[in-house]
Amino acid sequence: MTYQEKTTTVSLVSTLLIFGFYLVNVLPLMQAETINSTAIFSLWATIIVLSVIVNIVSSILTLIVFNIIQMIRTHEEESDIMDERDKLIGLKGTRNSYVVFSLGVVISMVTLVMNMSSLVMFNLLVVSGLVAQIVGDITRLYLYRRGV
Repeated sequence: MTYQEKTTTVSLVSTLLIFGFYLVNVLPLMQAETINSTAIFSLWATIIVLSVIVNIVSSILTLIVFNIIQMIRTHEEESDIMDERDKLIGLKGTRNSYVVFSLGVVISMVTLVMNMSSLVMFNLLVVSGLVAQIVGDITRLYLYRRGV
């Protein structure tokens, strides 16, 4: 597994965990129809802080562990140099993320036109942002494994 694959895998796993945490907390509110702005805003703040902390800490820890394992096995440090292929794969993943997020924004704006609550729109924006990150990471992993 290359350095870029490891960082993408860590990002994917941490984003999936954060998305799962969000769904576990927001679905009961939606089912009970007790969505209020204070509960949602505190959940969003928690999600933002968690995503920053979890992504940074998990990236640092896993890269340290992978580098230690690499040094034990091969006595060489792993290179984190990006070539044109890595940049192209990153751009394709970013493109797919933007497409998914753009669709999410359009869908969330349609909810406003349909006279739904603005909290529904903001929840759709958060979900589309998380799903966009997941799609981008999966795209990158797929392209690294395919060897593009």
